[in-house]
Amino acid sequence: MAPAATEAISSTIDPTILVLRKDLTSEHVPLARRFRALFSLKHLASQSPGPQATAAIEAIAAAFASPSALLKHELAYCLGQTKNLVAVPFLRGVLENRHEAAEALGALNDLSSLELMKQMKDDKKEPVVVRETCDIAVDRIQWAHSESRKAEALKSSDFASIDPAPPMPLATETPSIPDLQNKLLDTSLPLFQRYRAMFALRDLASPPDLPTAEAAVHALASGFIDPSALFRHEVAFVFGQLSHPASIPALFSVLENSKEESMVRHEAAEALGSLGEEPGVENMLRKFIDDPEQVVRESVIVALDMAEYEKNGEMEYATIPEPLAA
Repeated sequence: MAPAATEAISSTIDPTILVLRKDLTSEHVPLARRFRALFSLKHLASQSPGPQATAAIEAIAAAFASPSALLKHELAYCLGQTKNLVAVPFLRGVLENRHEAAEALGALNDLSSLELMKQMKDDKKEPVVVRETCDIAVDRIQWAHSESRKAEALKSSDFASIDPAPPMPLATETPSIPDLQNKLLDTSLPLFQRYRAMFALRDLASPPDLPTAEAAVHALASGFIDPSALFRHEVAFVFGQLSHPASIPALFSVLENSKEESMVRHEAAEALGSLGEEPGVENMLRKFIDDPEQVVRESVIVALDMAEYEKNGEMEYATIPEPLAA
């Protein structure tokens, strides 16, 4: 494209997007600031489809060039939350080696990716975590476009996220936490069904003063014994959404276990960051600031920034800090 054309396009884009893109894609900007830029862009990318939303999606995708595995993981997650199919080509471009991209395509309910996902879930050359993610994504896409989906009544959730699986459909009786826990832990069931039990338990744990909340948290924590690292990672993610103090011991146990997969430990660190105003949590996180695993170290940096935000009572984590002094 000619320089003049590029300048013309840039002039029609909200300058905020250009500033956020510069922060997000710069390896010289502190990681915590880049994360705040990312979540600001996710908000802009989730608005009504149009030039600004597209520019925000392109800004997020531009950061896939970063060497940070943690950042690339979050980029894919955010693109999957936009409900905008403009993100699909960017996610397909990184699908071969990133489980979060497969999950994001599932979150977008993209039928055009269904055959590719089916191939990958059955490909023994793919990492287990990618195959499992594709398996769940295939089931989610098929569920989203099924007639049975239209007949299901789903409980309205406190969470705005587009999840890898919906919660179990509403029944005439109040859901039984032991029954949901049994489904959660039943490895003979498809992962999609087990995830549905997981998100049903999440919804029984929010708000935190709900009578079922603490029991649901403990039921979810039992999922940390599962043989699937992907599954354990999702339990930690759910705890980050809930920010329930009862989850702290389980999350710390995961984080301090050096034999645990880094994808699970990093999610536990970020979940603890969402509980930053709870006594002792910051000190827990600081113990891992020099962890041998880069993705864990970076997650602790972001988690401590989140903890600071929680303590300060800021309205939105996506707020960009003041520009750094030159």
